[in-house]
Amino acid sequence: MKAIILARVSTEEQLKEGQSIPAQLRRAREYCQRKGLEIKSEYQFNESSSKDHREKFEKVLEEIKKSKEKLALVVETIDRLQRSFRESVILDELRKQDKVEIHFLRENLIISVNSNSSELLRWDMGVMFARSYVLQLSDNVKRSIEQKLKNGEWPGKAPYGYRNITRENGKKDIELDEYKSKIVKKIYEWYATGAYSIRLIRDKLKKDYDINLSLGCIDSILKRTFYYGIMRSKDKLYPHKYKPIITKELFDKVQKIKASYNKKRGYKFAGLPFLYRGLIRCADCGCIITPERKIKPSGRVYHYYHCTQYHGKHGAQWIREEELTEQFANLFKRIKIPKTVLKEITKTLKSVHKGKVEFRKQYAQQLNKEKEKYTKRLENLYLDKLDGSITEDEYNKFYTRFREKINEIDGKLASLQKAEDEYYITANYLLELANRAYELFKSSEAEEKRQLLKLVLQNCTLKGRKLQFTLKKPFDSILFCASRQAWLPGEDSNLRPTA
Repeated sequence: MKAIILARVSTEEQLKEGQSIPAQLRRAREYCQRKGLEIKSEYQFNESSSKDHREKFEKVLEEIKKSKEKLALVVETIDRLQRSFRESVILDELRKQDKVEIHFLRENLIISVNSNSSELLRWDMGVMFARSYVLQLSDNVKRSIEQKLKNGEWPGKAPYGYRNITRENGKKDIELDEYKSKIVKKIYEWYATGAYSIRLIRDKLKKDYDINLSLGCIDSILKRTFYYGIMRSKDKLYPHKYKPIITKELFDKVQKIKASYNKKRGYKFAGLPFLYRGLIRCADCGCIITPERKIKPSGRVYHYYHCTQYHGKHGAQWIREEELTEQFANLFKRIKIPKTVLKEITKTLKSVHKGKVEFRKQYAQQLNKEKEKYTKRLENLYLDKLDGSITEDEYNKFYTRFREKINEIDGKLASLQKAEDEYYITANYLLELANRAYELFKSSEAEEKRQLLKLVLQNCTLKGRKLQFTLKKPFDSILFCASRQAWLPGEDSNLRPTA
């Protein structure tokens, strides 16, 4: 059989430094020689496996599709090939057509048309946890933004009335824009009189100041808490360190006037903690299934769910919350992995994680090298100060810049370790969930039940009194294997679900 070798790195730095490309190619070539595979072509490139569009990867797929004979795709490990399930759909289709078999060296795993359900699940789980590692790194960026917010710093583009600047020490910051801040204050003062609508304010700005602001922009300005000293990010509020433009009293007065123009009828039980609120849609019309509370003559309270039939009557039925809970519980009861398969999955995850360890080691070495450079600069800076070759102001300016660089590197090192630790936590949690899903669901509090459902299910609908849903990966594969008792070798792999 002819083979395609694929070797990939994620960043330009890895490509320049040759951290992994040569080693990947060497091991792949040795593998092909041992297996008697004739190398047809080799692909080595720098391309993130988490991008929406991967040009180089598309070329590999195109060669496989055009080939008149089956090819072997040889790759170092699962996460060198992919870190999302988008590619799984395409690769799985080519596998079913017997156009390709995928050889993962480190996992000692070959995926082909004859692969059994256990092997396909190992593939899915490998992709799942490779993707999990990327998400953990992304979460660390979010935590960095969260820390800036807690420090009173705005991490993005300055709101209208302020402007983004770069300080002498190179640090990004925000300051008041003298002219635009006066415009913001005028907008609030005009609206607070109750005599100006947003449309009239737009016209007055054009006439008096020759400023063109859209209706949406003005409305956004009138709702932004930033102007009196409070930042809002994802429904959380943080006090900021910048000079406010208006007072809290003026802001509150404007909100009362806006509310009087936009009164909406509230739902009678909108504040009640219904367990499945917003999680289920009607299978017939797509409306959100609405919860309602009913009090029996005995005084006992029941929660019912039903479609509002807003788009037309279709004979929607009412269903008790307890009945929905039982249906969800029965689903979790069916999600279980045999110990033998669980052992194979654990082995696969350990192999996948070896690549993460290598990456972390290389990246940590690079960061420590950079930290050492700035530490030496600080030491030399201090000697220059003692020798009198630099002034006190120059010393303070460079000291601040170098110290901030060292703190930034320390933050990256801490984030890297945190991603490593949380990878293990995520892996252990999902494996535990797969085997104890029913017990966890039954014993959980309401909010924990909702989190479990969001983790496992997607596209949940209600047809009559029966729940319908699609499971997220890898739980769809687990349920499929469990429902067909397909854990044994030799099961027809073409019967696996496509959802």
